[in-house]
Parts: sequence; structure tokens; C-alpha cells
Amino acid sequence: MIATSDRQYYIDWLRLIAVFLLFFYHTACVFHPWDNFYIKNDQLSPLITYIFIWAVGHWHMSLFFLLAGASTYFALQKRSGVEYVKERFKRLFIPLIFGTLVLIPPQSYLGLVNHSDYSQSFISWLPNFFHLQTADMDAFFLGGFTVGHLWFIMHLFIYSLISLPIFLYFKRESGRRWIKRIVSLLIQPPVLFLLFPALLIPISKFPWIAGGNPLFYITFFVIGFILMSDHRFIDRIDRYRLVLLLLGVVPLIGFITMDGADFWPSNMPVWVESITSEYRNAFVPWFFILSLIAYGRRFLNFSNRFLRYFAEGAYPIYILHNTVIIIIAFFVVQWSFGVGVKYAIILASSFIVTVLAYDILVRRTNITRFLFGMKPQSKKKV
Repeated sequence: MIATSDRQYYIDWLRLIAVFLLFFYHTACVFHPWDNFYIKNDQLSPLITYIFIWAVGHWHMSLFFLLAGASTYFALQKRSGVEYVKERFKRLFIPLIFGTLVLIPPQSYLGLVNHSDYSQSFISWLPNFFHLQTADMDAFFLGGFTVGHLWFIMHLFIYSLISLPIFLYFKRESGRRWIKRIVSLLIQPPVLFLLFPALLIPISKFPWIAGGNPLFYITFFVIGFILMSDHRFIDRIDRYRLVLLLLGVVPLIGFITMDGADFWPSNMPVWVESITSEYRNAFVPWFFILSLIAYGRRFLNFSNRFLRYFAEGAYPIYILHNTVIIIIAFFVVQWSFGVGVKYAIILASSFIVTVLAYDILVRRTNITRFLFGMKPQSKKKV
């Protein structure tokens, strides 16, 4: 077992990097030619989409859930099941409700204004947000009800409760024996490199529900818990870290390059198209995320003032970021600049405003810390 007293700083670093990537990702959505978003620029950009959405989207949220599973392992080493559920309600459920009521409506309203000639005020429109209709769920960018980017919190809250009996069992002696059996199987090269990612193929085809594929993401959530439960797992992926990185990155770059250059043959056999699609959706996230864990443990297992500040702030920054991006983008897309300049302005200004909002409006009072799922401020802090 990995010592529970040793803080795994690389988990914090990887989570922080993943949160920072969201600024690049959601800013790029403003220029996405093939998908819906709250705010759309008149001129769209396939290049920005390839670089900041397609290169990230295949593995990014799966990494979030794996890291959440890893953190759950450490949380349950010092909490009972009841304490863990209470903590999940404070950490996840409260911010979900608060964010849905306060932070998401401006996104939906501005989306409606951006995509139509709607001219009524936000206050006049607001009651419409809470008129929940099934059809609205696919029209989140047209004024319909949505939990927006907080779908991740909603999913994680549900996964945490569903998985808790299994995780509590894994804490028992018989459960630890099962962990050893599972890890003994997973670290075998045929399983690690072929059988398990092949198992992810049918899982990756499970229908999306409320923002994501629940079966796919809960699999990574549980894998994160198992990863921290037996050091042999992470030792093995550390041994194969370069191979895992190459198997994840090289094909992904190849796929995106061929997409961007429109280089796929028009008469490509169906089976070839199927294999490339399944490798992209199942093998790439598995290989790439494991390589990130391995390289993270090797090079990012340290702390400094930057990490101490942002590790605490990563979660509220995540909660705030998309609302800030959408508000800023709503105005920037009306300017007469090129796509690259607009992207840079939205990206830089939204990051600065989000961090300032966190620092000034969230972290300094216990009421706002509670609403954003943070622990109470220490009395020793000024």
C-alpha cells in the first residue's frame, strides 16, 4: 500500500493542470465549427478546435475522474463511510446547487442572446430558466435549463455514493485481497496494453447522460482508487511510462493531423475506420492518462507556494471559470479583431478575472468557502 501519510503532490499538480486546460478548451469552444456552445464567434476556426479541443477532449475528463478516484482512496483512509458521505455533500452537492442557481443562469441567458434576437433583460428572462422541459436539455445554449459545466460535479457526486460500498469493502482484509488479485491481473502486459483498453471500447459507446458517459467515467474513477491501493500498479506503469506515452500521443497527433488535412481516404474500409475510431476513444485515453500519472509521480511530486495556493483554489476556479469565459466572450466576439487575437483576449482575461474572483470573492470568507465546497478558513490565517 502507498503510505497514506505521504501527500501525493503530483495528484494536486495534475488536477491543477487539468483545470488550467479548461480555460484553453472552453475558450476554443467559442470558435468551434462543428459543435454548439453558449457563445459563438462569427468566424470559426478548425485549427483552434483541433489544437485545444480534439487534442484534449479524448482524455481530459477521464483524467479528472481518475484523479478523483485516487483522492477518494486517501479520503477513506481517515474517514468512515458516514463521514465520507457528509463530506461529499459539503464538497459536491452544495456547490452544485449553488452554482446551478447562481452561476449557470447567466451562461444560458447570454447563449440565448448570442444565438437569437432576444432582447429582454436577464431578470425578465430568469424564471424561464427554471421551467424544466426535456427538450431544453439539448438547447442549453438557447436559454434552456442546464447544470452547464457543473455536470462533472453532479456525476462525481453520484459516482461517489454508488462506489462507496465497494470502496469500503476494499478497506477490509478480504477486500484488500481482491485488490491484490485485480492489480496482479492489470499489471500483466497483455492486460495493460490490450485487454483492458479493449474492454473500454464497448464502455466508450455507452450513451451520454447529462453531459458525459457515466459508465466510462465511473470506470476511470474506480481505477483511480485501485491505482492508489496497491503500489505495484503505479510501479508497473512507471516502468512502461515512455511506451504508454508514445502509444497515447503519437496516434492522437496522427489522427488530428489527418483530420485537419482532410487526409482520410474517401474509400477507406469500414473496418479500418472502426479501428481508428475505437483506438482514439478507448486506447488513447487509457495510455495517455497512465503515462501522465507515471511522469507526474516522477517529476511533479513536490510542493511550493504556487501549488499550495492553487491546489486549494483549483476546485472553486473550476466552478467559476466557464461563467467568466462566457461573459467575457459575449462582448469580445462583437469586436472586429481576428480569431487568434480574440482567442488570446478571452483566454488571458478570463483566467485573470477568474483567479481574482476566487481570491477576492470566494476564499476570504467562510460563507463563500462553504458555497464553493472549500474547508473553513483556519483561524490562524489573516
